[in-house]
Amino acid sequence: MIRKLASGGYRLYSRKVDLKTGKRRNLGTFKTRAAAEKHEREVQYFKRH
Repeated sequence: MIRKLASGGYRLYSRKVDLKTGKRRNLGTFKTRAAAEKHEREVQYFKRH
């Protein structure tokens, strides 16, 4: 899940809410949306291999 930040960057959050904190886990902050989408694909690949 990618959200745009007030600073103009993009942050990748986990899809599920963390039960301990009640929030989504931060999986990285990126300058461009394309970079965030690329990393999201890498994360999904890693989870299944």
